[in-house]
Amino acid sequence: MLDTDLADIYGLKTSRLNEQVKRNKDRFPDDFMFQLSDEEKAEVIANRDHLEKLKFSSTNPYAFTEHDTIMLASVLNTPAAIQTSVLIVRAFVKLREILSANKELEKKLFDLESRYDKQFALVFQAIRELMHQGTTTKERPKIDYKIDQKRE
Repeated sequence: MLDTDLADIYGLKTSRLNEQVKRNKDRFPDDFMFQLSDEEKAEVIANRDHLEKLKFSSTNPYAFTEHDTIMLASVLNTPAAIQTSVLIVRAFVKLREILSANKELEKKLFDLESRYDKQFALVFQAIRELMHQGTTTKERPKIDYKIDQKRE
């Protein structure tokens, strides 16, 4: 996402957002953000109607990855940024609860399996496969913060 879009989301002026990024430079490594070149800026302006105002800006915008959008939420002090930070923390807590519940279930399954003879091995294997079906590292579609091609 571009700095101007993030500034809108977090309820700030773009200059204020960039000021906070510069003040907290250690939180924003190069693999989290970069400044667009003149050519990239021209291409973005040509492809995104809502960014036409960038044509008159003397500086090139910064592009942020999803990591930076999370980091910005922790650095900025606007209601939207605070709400985003709270939602992120809640998501991590929920994820930890889910992972913990899965570990407990797997331990119980192992205990049951050790008590019964080999005739149930196939049943236990099927249960394990079902448990891990949603947690495999299959290629998942990326979630990114793309703006609609045309806003009207």
